[in-house]
Amino acid sequence: MNTLVVCRFGDPVDAERVLPPLRALAQDGELVIGDAALVSWPRTARKPSTETLGTLTGPGELWGGSWGVLLGLIFLVPIAGPAFGAAAGAFAGTLADFGVDDDFVVRLREVVTPGTSALFVLSDAAGADRLVAALADREPQVMRWAIAREQERRLISALGEESRRSG
Repeated sequence: MNTLVVCRFGDPVDAERVLPPLRALAQDGELVIGDAALVSWPRTARKPSTETLGTLTGPGELWGGSWGVLLGLIFLVPIAGPAFGAAAGAFAGTLADFGVDDDFVVRLREVVTPGTSALFVLSDAAGADRLVAALADREPQVMRWAIAREQERRLISALGEESRRSG
């Protein structure tokens, strides 16, 4: 089972500021991250910007381009509404079918807002714990979502990416 950890910060650049020490921990083998993405939302922007970070030391193991699609469904579908068409809205409504709890999505939309930033990290539970401990002095708001491997495979497949990890 993997864990998606979202660390939300109160400034649009704070999530980016924590990357250098996290990269150092990853390079030293003290922090193992399967994949990560950064969301930054300037106060005056209509929507957040996203950046795929991989493992912080190289390409991501699983999510790749799926981050953009998933984050778009979380943050842009509510803004764009009918502009994306009924299919996108229906897909966003079925994220629960992949283990993405509706309450988790609603919480994300409530806390990752203009003027904030967030670091999205996929890792095992131990890696998630080390990540949260490494960021404790920055006092991010932390949300976790446990995702079973089968749900993860189904979600990645639905988003158009095939898992490169076996088993």
